[in-house]
Amino acid sequence: MNDHAPAGPAVPAAAPSDADADAQMIIRLADVHKWFGKFHVLRGINMDVRRGERFVICGPSGSGKSTLIRCINRLEEHQRGDIIVDGIPLTNDLKNINEIRREVGMVFQSFNLFPHLTVLENCTLAPIWVRKQSQKESEEVAMSFLERVRIPEQARKYPGQLSGGQQQRAAIARSLCMNPKVMLFDEPTSALDPEMISEVLDVMVELAESGGMTMLCVTHEMGFARRVAHKVIFMDGGEIVEENEPEEFFNNPQRERTKTFLRQILHH
Repeated sequence: MNDHAPAGPAVPAAAPSDADADAQMIIRLADVHKWFGKFHVLRGINMDVRRGERFVICGPSGSGKSTLIRCINRLEEHQRGDIIVDGIPLTNDLKNINEIRREVGMVFQSFNLFPHLTVLENCTLAPIWVRKQSQKESEEVAMSFLERVRIPEQARKYPGQLSGGQQQRAAIARSLCMNPKVMLFDEPTSALDPEMISEVLDVMVELAESGGMTMLCVTHEMGFARRVAHKVIFMDGGEIVEENEPEEFFNNPQRERTKTFLRQILHH
């Protein structure tokens, strides 16, 4: 290389190719529709989530938020459109469904822990049966995640012996034990007493800030959305009404329906 060559004009960085963009995309929904009988619950949903992005989905009751994320791991079946998770199309093919569920963790409103198993057993069940890990390895991983959600001392207890907040943190640890690429949270604090909400949100904030995990969270906790979301989505009537970065979403909502919702929820 000639050190004395005259400096040429700056060359702009190459735009990412379509292949690069596709590699970054972990969830893609294209024109997704879902009916319950005659009720059209999801109406033409389009959404792209890149690896490591954190989306918060909010909206009034009955707007389709929970149905949307339940479709992503086939707890609900969509009738039209495409859902692709980590390159795998979600169809009736059981192999694809099982492959996607291995990589997608889900935390529900109502904990869904097995009451007859200890917290540790709840956490090791799937890694042993699905990932074929040894019991020793599964227990080590489980204890590390129980420490992360700050309840290692509850490992040998049964869910019924824990508070609601502790049960939800155990449910989060259980999902993390599968080392999922995506975590879905369906109103994870809505069944909790007010004083327990912050302990679960604190754990979720910590998980989000430790980086790397793709998260989709349905919640009314707008402080959480401001703090951890890359994008906030507002749904109403089965449609995505507005999608934006938190700063813009809260300070400069574009749609009247969004403004009304935010007024109601922020001044509640």
